[in-house]
Amino acid sequence: MSEDFLQYIWQHQLLEGNLTTTEGASVVVERAGDLNRDAGPDFTNARLIIGGVSWVGNIEVHVRASDWNVHKHSANKAYDNVILHVVFEHDTDVSTHSGSVLPSLELKRYLPENIWRNYNVLLNPTSDSVMPCGGKVGNVSDMVFNAYLERMAVERIQRKNDEVSRLLSESHGSWEQCCYWLMARSLGGKVNGFAFELLAKCTDIRLLARWKDNPQRTEALLMGQAGLLKGVFVDDYPRSLQADYEAIRAGSGLKSMDGSLWRSFRLRPSSFPTIRISQFARFVSQSSHIFTTLLNCTDAKEISALFNVAAADYWTDHYQFDVPSKPSPKRIGKSQADTIVINAWVPLLFQYGCATGQQRYKEQALDLLNQLPSEDNRIVRIWSSVGRQSQSALQSQALLELYNQYCHNRRCLACQIGYRFIKSK
Repeated sequence: MSEDFLQYIWQHQLLEGNLTTTEGASVVVERAGDLNRDAGPDFTNARLIIGGVSWVGNIEVHVRASDWNVHKHSANKAYDNVILHVVFEHDTDVSTHSGSVLPSLELKRYLPENIWRNYNVLLNPTSDSVMPCGGKVGNVSDMVFNAYLERMAVERIQRKNDEVSRLLSESHGSWEQCCYWLMARSLGGKVNGFAFELLAKCTDIRLLARWKDNPQRTEALLMGQAGLLKGVFVDDYPRSLQADYEAIRAGSGLKSMDGSLWRSFRLRPSSFPTIRISQFARFVSQSSHIFTTLLNCTDAKEISALFNVAAADYWTDHYQFDVPSKPSPKRIGKSQADTIVINAWVPLLFQYGCATGQQRYKEQALDLLNQLPSEDNRIVRIWSSVGRQSQSALQSQALLELYNQYCHNRRCLACQIGYRFIKSK
């Protein structure tokens, strides 16, 4: 038994029977009150009729009535406006700082058996259950579940917007700069995302714009800034990049990164930093106004086409400088392009809609997720195992949010699916 559960019961009025205080006075709940997560009583602005008399005030919830004294509420004037003490077990009378004895409602007398049983199932799932409510989630109607997934998708985007806000602040409100940094970070993935962000930050997008008609110079600038053009090379291509970079740096006072920040261990060769940087060079060469270009795209296919770029020809049979390999195309695949749209562009577009007050951009961000295919990962497969298949990127993003932020953390009481499960017979 926990106070959170009792607060949940009171908030949703999951009670049966005619309520009376421990003294026998009738209790009619006109308004349960607003749940308060800050200091003070658990619910504020409640409206009750107790023993035929109307009351407006606060509600305090405890497992045992004596917890009131343990928490020293009787010495705290902030609790003088409590009009009802809601407890699971009434083991003593309590009073406010002003000396008034509080009426008490003992919940265990009115708690439906199915509510208590279902709550215990969530608290103690079976060992083979992949989530607290297990297979029961499949019993929720598609209409209800899908509507909740839309809410979860928005919640995930809003949580990602903390990262967008950070970069937007660092760029002094420049959407173009922020977009450039986000695209770089996303292309770097989990392993090299931080290094890619540093690369973008130490390579001014305005300097890249000077060479947008010369992809090799663009690549030379990025490779050099990444700290990957140091040393002596055998092949003509890296030597040419090295010469180009030195020529650019001579007139710009550039300072390169520490090349040791890049990671290749346990990466597929197609994701090596050299390949990704060459692809990024081709991407930024397309336009010096990445944000504006993306903003003018009308659908997911048009956006994905912008990422349909290949590394320089040299990389067709190389993954590292001076190390030949079996020839293979080094193009950003559709799956990688979709990942960039999902993790970088959609949150930025949604944030732009919020910042400018233009609802159409927020709707466009969600529509892009609906157009993209579902992601395939461990958590999406977990949902599939309990009968919930993902139909789009919007749903896969929502399922990730629901699992990571609610199921995994046992936040069933904050989940609409958990609410329906608790109420089920």
